[in-house]
Amino acid sequence: MPSGRGVVVFGAAIGLWVAARIAGSPTLHMIAVGLVVLPFATSLFARWSRHRLRIRRRLSESRVQPGQRVHVELDVENLTPGQTSFLLIEDRLPPALGRSARMVIASLHPRARQQVRYSLVPRRRGRYVLGPLTVDLSDPFALTKVRVEFDERDELVVAPEVERLVGGPDSPFGMRSGLALAKHLFRTGDEFYTMRSYVEGDDLRRIHWRSVARSGKLMIRQDESSRRSNAVLFLDTRDTALGQAHTPPFERAVSAAASLGIVLMRYGFTVRLVTPQLPPQRVGEEQLLDSLAGVSHDTTRAVTNALTRLRTASASDTTLVLVGAPPPPNELAALIRTGTMFGPKIAVLVHPTDPQTLPPDRRAQLEGRASQARLSMTRSGWDVVVMSPSDRLKDVWNTNKTRPLVVSGS
Repeated sequence: MPSGRGVVVFGAAIGLWVAARIAGSPTLHMIAVGLVVLPFATSLFARWSRHRLRIRRRLSESRVQPGQRVHVELDVENLTPGQTSFLLIEDRLPPALGRSARMVIASLHPRARQQVRYSLVPRRRGRYVLGPLTVDLSDPFALTKVRVEFDERDELVVAPEVERLVGGPDSPFGMRSGLALAKHLFRTGDEFYTMRSYVEGDDLRRIHWRSVARSGKLMIRQDESSRRSNAVLFLDTRDTALGQAHTPPFERAVSAAASLGIVLMRYGFTVRLVTPQLPPQRVGEEQLLDSLAGVSHDTTRAVTNALTRLRTASASDTTLVLVGAPPPPNELAALIRTGTMFGPKIAVLVHPTDPQTLPPDRRAQLEGRASQARLSMTRSGWDVVVMSPSDRLKDVWNTNKTRPLVVSGS
């Protein structure tokens, strides 16, 4: 499309052509024709040169926590043999990250490259896509303007806040939390997990002759094996429990789940994440943070489906970690029954509303419900932590004087 200058030049050329016709001047006529053609020629030039730009985006971090600054660098390269003029670059951002970033490059020499930078500070958890990029190109005379879109997209994962939880005798994991790798010995020589090839120096009495006859190679019995302790991390994402996503109670629960999952893995546990939306799935640290970054509230009101998913991962030697709101009496009994299928059990209960902001009668009702849930769950073998949305888990966790849990291998 023509720029303001292009419209002025074209209008002046028409006026000059009319004047040349009246004056009968061939020279003035040629100048007028040249000025009329010039905006169209520059438009063709701009359209041709738009495919000769290359833009790459680089992020300082692809996975961050809320409030952490991210630096974005755009590498713009001119692949044409001519010099570009004014370039206006716009990088589209999701509304949650703020306004789209705009940068200006005065010109680029032939085969030259220039870098422009901007930064952003994501304020809330989520998975965001940066891009596409748009560039407003103009010809050397700035008579025309062409908008070009580059389908350059990058994902930015804003993980939930992970708090540093301290293990020790006063933590729910107790002194033996570091023993998540447990050795299992077998009573008979016929029971073993794996075999390996014979290595010089091995005890010949450990050779498994049936495997030798079948494979023709000396095989040694593996009578001793190490397995990781298992843990199930259940996050109750129902909006009837913690409200909708990005509200303080919901975000505090997601942060607590991330913190607990990380500390479990660093103590040697194999962790499976479960929500009312997600079936049990094994996760590592990055997978856990990625899953929790994109988790949203669930509109399911009943707890039945959530507990059904939870039972599929139950085992008598599996540690259960529950993060949710204090359950009402009609859900509390079902939750306690489900907990009997697990080994050690930990619950972090987040108030759906900060009690300090409520009138005295509603505050007493909310705290009474949490106290009842804590008492019933504690009697059933749970270790329970109750917190408000404004609390930090590490402050409650590191000062919690619950009984240590003896974690066994599975």
